[in-house]
Amino acid sequence: MAGEIEDAIERADREGFTKEPPKTLKGRIGYLIKQLGSAKAVAAEIGVTADSVNRYRRGARKHARPDVAAKIDAAVRARWQPGIRKRRQKQAATTGGITVETRARFGYTAPVGTTDDGRFRRLTVHLPAGYAQRLFDARDAGASDQQMREIIAEGFKEVYFQDGGVRATGLSEVALNDIDYLDLDY
Repeated sequence: MAGEIEDAIERADREGFTKEPPKTLKGRIGYLIKQLGSAKAVAAEIGVTADSVNRYRRGARKHARPDVAAKIDAAVRARWQPGIRKRRQKQAATTGGITVETRARFGYTAPVGTTDDGRFRRLTVHLPAGYAQRLFDARDAGASDQQMREIIAEGFKEVYFQDGGVRATGLSEVALNDIDYLDLDY
């Protein structure tokens, strides 16, 4: 199961689609067969038999069961417009950066005499391109959700809490916990 950060990256990728994926079951199955190479591979991906996939492709079955339809939709969207996804991610990682909107509990390590109690905050912060690059690299390397949270938390520490080194210079670590929601835009 994908983590919250990976799901947010996937949603942000989908927002950049320049055209919608096929809407009909026949069109979606045709697209998956082109992408995966055979009805057998599509069947393994969505959890049905190759005969069922061929019936969908021919149009003999117009509607799939709801659970199968959801798997087909997810498989199509995961493979849709890979060039657009890569171009947007490259732009975010080189020049544009990434905007993170979240409501989560932030905890931090601070000097003696200040409070370090975590509390919920709703933040929208634009992180520089370096953090976007690190986040995409971590996801591509199979990093855990916790590792990707640490990258975002480090960006929040630098950009939001320390304002680029202007304030809270004694702040040593920020932790992103109990995510209520998290959205990315790039």
